[in-house]
Parts: sequence; C-alpha cells; structure tokens
Amino acid sequence: MLEKQQNAPVFRSKNQNNQLVSLTDYIGEKNVVLYFYPKDDTPGCTIEANDFTRLAEEFGKYNTVVIGVSKDSCESHVDFIKKYGLNVELLADTSGELCENYGVWREREKNGVKSMAILRSTFIINKDGVLVDVAYGVTPEGHAEEVLEKIKNLEGHAEDALET
Repeated sequence: MLEKQQNAPVFRSKNQNNQLVSLTDYIGEKNVVLYFYPKDDTPGCTIEANDFTRLAEEFGKYNTVVIGVSKDSCESHVDFIKKYGLNVELLADTSGELCENYGVWREREKNGVKSMAILRSTFIINKDGVLVDVAYGVTPEGHAEEVLEKIKNLEGHAEDALET
C-alpha cells in the first residue's frame, strides 16, 4: 500500500477522448486528485463522479485537477460522461497497470464469492508529485467534499492571497 510523503507512481493512460494523460503533465503546475472507482454508471460511482463534477470549479480555484480511474474502456467513459454531464477526466486503465501500481486492485468477497475488483480509493498528489493524502476504501457519499477540504488545507489560504 502507498503512504503519504512517497513519490506518487507515475501514470500514463488514455482518457475518455483516447488522449494520453500522464502525471508528468501536471508536475509543477497542478495538484492532482486521482480517484479510483469500480465501474462506470453504477450507484456509488455515479454519486462520486457527480459530486466531483459539482465541485470541479472549486477544485480549479485551488490549482487542482480531478481524475477518475477505472478499468472501463474509453467508450464506456464517454457514455458515462454524456449520461450525467460529468466534468471530470476519466482514465481507462484497461490493462490494470495503474490499479496495480496504486494498490487498489484487491480481492473481495461478495455473497460468498471471491473476485478481484477496484477498491474505491483516492490519492492527493501535490505539484511536486508527492502523495500528500492516501485513502483506501472510501465511501462515495460526502467524499468529494472531504477531498476538497484537504485540498484547501494543502493550498493554505489561496483565496486570501487573491483578495489582497
């Protein structure tokens, strides 16, 4: 499992528009909220994506980009975004490499059946590429708000600086 203050594993994966997105695109420029979720258009994942979308402008005020990751295809991500009017970038980790590197691909048991699945998890990566927050096994309800509060604390009081 990853821990705070480690360098974030570098990722490079295609987004919903089939464009390569890499952690290095943001180093020195923006903080990154990288959230992993099990599957497009399922109840918990929809709550989480809608909440991050609702708060996207707020995250932007703190020089932060929000990126969701699942093993769904780019096409599935496009459908998910269109259906709910989402305003977050979604990466298609179809190979599972990104999930493995972040330690979110886990065995779970549901109704007595064991299977592998993505453990809903969120990582906050600062502009230097360092993990400043690591949360495995998060609950979708209220999660985006919790992450935004952590970002506000990370950035200090940027809004105060803007007012002066």
